[in-house]
Amino acid sequence: MTIRILVADDEALLRMAFGTVLDAQPDMAPVGEAADGDQAVRLARELRPDVVLMDVRMPGTDGIEATRQIVEVSPGSRVLILTTFDLDAYAFAGLHAGASGFLLKNTRPEELLTAIRSVAAGDAVVSPRITRRLLEGFRPHLPDGSDDARAARSEHDERLARLSAREREVLVQVGRGLSNTEIAAALYLAEATVKSHLGRILHKLELRDRIQAVVFAYESRLVHPA
Repeated sequence: MTIRILVADDEALLRMAFGTVLDAQPDMAPVGEAADGDQAVRLARELRPDVVLMDVRMPGTDGIEATRQIVEVSPGSRVLILTTFDLDAYAFAGLHAGASGFLLKNTRPEELLTAIRSVAAGDAVVSPRITRRLLEGFRPHLPDGSDDARAARSEHDERLARLSAREREVLVQVGRGLSNTEIAAALYLAEATVKSHLGRILHKLELRDRIQAVVFAYESRLVHPA
């Protein structure tokens, strides 16, 4: 299967560099380039790429809002946020907007290619531990005591009610940054059983991937930042 990729970045040289790397892969095809968020959304709607490499800081509509719109208009497209720093202030917002992960712009080509293949296959590209560190660094963005936050938690509680007790236990461990192997050891389960539970959790909570499950666990207060 050929992975169709849209590159969104306001720097022409970076778009060209990404395109060169992607075009050299037998299983990848760069199908478009966007210089800003509006163009990225428009091309995602038209081209329906499998993966969108999304810069954050672009003129006009930024990468966060563009990600949110792409997830809505092209649900089959998965977005990788491109960030300059591993704890960029926009990274949490990007994950919350529906991105399937984030990459550093200076990532090595082989890591970029591995990440793209993983996301195209339905996996997340940010390890649970890195995701946990990211969320812990952005406690101010998590729900507080405001009316909006209470309403959000109420909605989360309603969705949590869909889970069995065991599924809640697994979600807590996911939110703490444990891998499937570590969760299996902690809960005395087979790793395949943990994977099955996680699949049901994502389906019941209407989440896209493991990263979104971690975000949900924090927002619902199942897991508290250290």
